[in-house]
Amino acid sequence: MSKPVQIDQEDTKLSAAGFDPALPPAEALAKLRELRETGAISETSIARGLGRILDVAAAAMLAQMEENAGGALRREIRRSLYKLRQRGIHPAPPQTSAGPAHSEESAGASMIGLFSPIDAEGARVVWIAKPRAQGGLQRLWGLVDEETGLVGCLSASLSRNEFREERQELERRAEMQLVEGDWHLADFILCEAYRHTPESRRARVGNFLVMRAEIIAAPPPTEIAHPIYPALAAEAAGDPSLDLFKEPEMVGCRVPASAMAPYLEELKRANESTIVLNQMQQRDRIDQIVERAVGELFTGEAGTRLRRRLEDTAYYLLKSGRRKQAGWAAAAAARLRDGKDLKHEKFFHDLVAAQLVNVAAEEREQMSDEPRLIMTPAEAMRASQAARQRRLG
Repeated sequence: MSKPVQIDQEDTKLSAAGFDPALPPAEALAKLRELRETGAISETSIARGLGRILDVAAAAMLAQMEENAGGALRREIRRSLYKLRQRGIHPAPPQTSAGPAHSEESAGASMIGLFSPIDAEGARVVWIAKPRAQGGLQRLWGLVDEETGLVGCLSASLSRNEFREERQELERRAEMQLVEGDWHLADFILCEAYRHTPESRRARVGNFLVMRAEIIAAPPPTEIAHPIYPALAAEAAGDPSLDLFKEPEMVGCRVPASAMAPYLEELKRANESTIVLNQMQQRDRIDQIVERAVGELFTGEAGTRLRRRLEDTAYYLLKSGRRKQAGWAAAAAARLRDGKDLKHEKFFHDLVAAQLVNVAAEEREQMSDEPRLIMTPAEAMRASQAARQRRLG
């Protein structure tokens, strides 16, 4: 029980010293630097305060402090860095004398990632390309499926002409565009897919870890601060729009029909009820069903999967020149990331409501096209009432 007390004391010390995390980031950061220089409060308190400033400069200061830290201070620094990473803020990687790590245009460019959009079935292609000292590129190619993980992977040494021709051929056949981006994200997507691949299927995938080790020495990543959040910080703080679903890359970004089925059934029962409701009461009943669906559908693994799909789609949209649409996807993903109460979020409410209405309409069309010999109880009751009225008339 001592840890919460210690945290409260640290917060009190920061407040008493004049630090307010609600200030603009530059001012809050300047205050912490001043306190650190004068020695007014401990380094641990400084690290704790930095974790409450949502700015990349705070992450950079923490990374600098970590180089010579140990014990309790190091743990506090890492806690603060973790909090910032959860909000999409992390220190920029160090740059060598050779120039930026991602100079893609020079002959000595470092690795790049290439991404296809996620198709309606949840599949996509991800490449990682690394220049070879003797010329050409080493390419790691992966096919990822949301349901089954890593479907296949290949590694090949290609000349730059061969690489370009294979890229053009893939784009032509699949009628889509590969976009270039951060290879760290491409690596995370492939590694995450491999971890979710059932053991029974891994033999058919190929030896992914060996192929990866040919171009990447670091251990497979288990988490990532998604690059979409710093790239679209202002947009991610705004409101998403259902106009996002007009983009072809969002065709498959829907709640699975199997997950929607219980709520659709409840909607049917409400519509078939013999209790006479006015329009407002009907709307309230439907809203209750939709709110419960939103509160239950976007939690746990399903919520995580939707968030990652929105993040990666936002990244693809941004890289293909559609910043406004990317911002909508990033804003929706940020709400899932931050654990917002989605029942009161218009975007998710309207998304579920629209999908319920569309599925119900599709089912009604199918039923009208197929003659049925069996009526539902509600239909039988309505038919009986209609027949009685005709006899009385």
